[in-house]
Amino acid sequence: MNGISIDRADFAAIAQWVKPGAHVLDLGCGDGTLFKYLKREREISGYGVEIDDANVLACVQNGVNVVQRNLERGLREFDDQSFDCVILSQTLQAMRNGERIIREMLRVGHEGIVTFPNFGYWCNRLHVLAGRMPLSENLPYQWFDTPNIHLCTLDDFERFCGERGIRILERKVLTDGVAIGTLPNLRGALAIYHFGAA
Repeated sequence: MNGISIDRADFAAIAQWVKPGAHVLDLGCGDGTLFKYLKREREISGYGVEIDDANVLACVQNGVNVVQRNLERGLREFDDQSFDCVILSQTLQAMRNGERIIREMLRVGHEGIVTFPNFGYWCNRLHVLAGRMPLSENLPYQWFDTPNIHLCTLDDFERFCGERGIRILERKVLTDGVAIGTLPNLRGALAIYHFGAA
């Protein structure tokens, strides 16, 4: 898969939806690894947004232009429609106001891409049936130290978009780096959505 390991198969899936030379905003960009990958594979320009000091330093070391900012405060420093694509990779579930950040993504960008762990994945369901919160590669935290505050399923996210007039352009669902086609809400561990305004 383009020399990328299965645990980063989500990067390759995201890259398919990013046009070559696109101006991109990567929200909650961590150490800048995704942005660096897209820069190499799709020759993008743009910025990462990150709050953590160590990650901001790592972004700089990775050659990523980064803005240190708390996403909970919105994206008011960015003009309307100033990016071709806005990405929120594995951060949506940690946001206090997921609806606000999705709306901000569509305000500052023409399209959005979001990834999140699918709480409907069968392994997660088994953990809950056994009386415990899930603990997995995509949900690696214990209940008492997790940054995740709004977990959802594929069905939840699609209903959310439908009720708000958000167009889902494409969807990919992965488990262990492999695309899932049949029963994705049950069999998929990681959801990846490409969306735009109605």
